[in-house]
Amino acid sequence: MAKVAKRVAKAQELFVGKTNLSVEDAVALIKKAASAKFDETLEIAMNLGVDPRHADQMVRGVVQLPNGTGKTVRVAVFARNAKADEAKAAGADIVGAEDLMEQIQQGKIDFDRCIATPDMMPLVGRLGKILGPRNLMPNPKVGTVTMDVASAVTNAKGGEVQFKVEKAGVIHAGVGKVSFTDEKLAQNIRAFVDAVSRAKPSGAKGAYLRKVSLSSTMGPGVSVDLASATA
Repeated sequence: MAKVAKRVAKAQELFVGKTNLSVEDAVALIKKAASAKFDETLEIAMNLGVDPRHADQMVRGVVQLPNGTGKTVRVAVFARNAKADEAKAAGADIVGAEDLMEQIQQGKIDFDRCIATPDMMPLVGRLGKILGPRNLMPNPKVGTVTMDVASAVTNAKGGEVQFKVEKAGVIHAGVGKVSFTDEKLAQNIRAFVDAVSRAKPSGAKGAYLRKVSLSSTMGPGVSVDLASATA
């Protein structure tokens, strides 16, 4: 325990007085401080000038990170017949219909992304109370309710990240691994910030992008200069 506390304290020391850094400087600092025994995720937090309780201020979307997430994504697909075969051929981990619904109802949720063909939504709709809170409910707005299941599976496996604003007006996401090069992480960060910028809702008033912070899974956070993040 003392060793962990010492490691955390040492990491925090590096961040003292550091604020509003360029993307590149923030990435370099986080990588220097990351000392966990696993490959930490670089995480982004964006504070937005929205109140998601209002429908016209909800922010959600999807972005294909240019360098992927570094994470293995398990994909479940609700489909039948030819579409089920397409999903399997594209690399889906779990494909089914009523059988998959029963698994989920029993609490067996062994996947990170859920995709469905439109005709399966009456079935999937029954799982709203289970999948919704886990942000796994298929949604046409982010391309997870689609007839093109092959592309949806390929995108999910290839570094696509979904985002949705939380109650406090904050968006969180992982945008790569600390082991990525500085350049790849910077590209991913800017791609993510750009996607959130373009998802600005009609009801947003005043400053939309208010603060961007970066951290590693186990490390302290640092704020990033907005101009640098949107360059």
